[in-house]
Amino acid sequence: MPTFGYFLSTEEHGPKELVRQARLAERAGFEALWISDHFHPWLDEQGQAPFVWSVIGALSEATSLPITTAVTCPLQRTHPAIIAQAAATSAVLTGGRFRLGVGTGEALNEHITDPSWPSAATRLDMLEEAVHLIRELFTGRLVTHRGTHYSLDTARLYTLPERPPPIYVSAFGEKATRLAARIGDGFMCVQPDAGLLKTFAAEGGAGKPTAGGLKVCWADDAAEGRHTVKRLWPTEMIGGEAMQLLQLPRHFEQLAELVTEDMVDVPCGPDPRTHIDALNAYVEAGYDEIYVNQIGPDQVPFFDFYAEQVLPALNGGAAASPGNGSVP
Repeated sequence: MPTFGYFLSTEEHGPKELVRQARLAERAGFEALWISDHFHPWLDEQGQAPFVWSVIGALSEATSLPITTAVTCPLQRTHPAIIAQAAATSAVLTGGRFRLGVGTGEALNEHITDPSWPSAATRLDMLEEAVHLIRELFTGRLVTHRGTHYSLDTARLYTLPERPPPIYVSAFGEKATRLAARIGDGFMCVQPDAGLLKTFAAEGGAGKPTAGGLKVCWADDAAEGRHTVKRLWPTEMIGGEAMQLLQLPRHFEQLAELVTEDMVDVPCGPDPRTHIDALNAYVEAGYDEIYVNQIGPDQVPFFDFYAEQVLPALNGGAAASPGNGSVP
């Protein structure tokens, strides 16, 4: 039976609010956490982008749930050695509850230290080398590395967990999925695509955990939910390579002008069946872990709604008594 978790959005919420939501999620019966890793939000309207590693430190004390970055890009903005140190420290703080989710990232976040943006094929090659380097540092040995993309001189991690944190690899296409199967301890995706899971298993990922994520918008009615999605996350309706190539929130805002409320395909409103069906699409695709993010400010009623009406109806969902919103 799959695990159902909550997806914390650093693009939309500040650090203290993210910690509050994590507590609400645990109280509502969610069993794990994803957290995004951004330098910029997708849109200025979203309004936030706290440093994920500081938030993870706070989360380690605020909840007992496993935490996975969804996802960190160890390619350009932050050297893989620094990611290795941050991940190792997070694993120590959480008592082994941390997992490093990695991917090839977006120019939106990565261009800030280097305006050049490598091709997709080059980024996959960089990711493979970065993951290799991170794993070498997780051994605690002294590491010197002269690779195609990265160099490291006599570096050693001294603060290490008992076991290295697992590395999950995010993928959206066939090539990236094959790489994830080869180098990852698990697979991550935000599409209920059974075909990608089959590719992952066939290319060496059989038996490794798979995790999927989606966004929803609980609201008093579906129309209100669609309005909130259009305001805060019109990027959910933007496909293709633009999500990886555009550099600034204003570029996404310009593109989002083409999105109308009628185009919103995120589960919206107060009907539990709408939410259950969306989550069951990931169950039927074969994911082991499924993470859901609530769009907008209505977090307390969302968690109450899921605790009372959604999680109990899902295969393997374990709901707690609904919270009262008093989490500080």
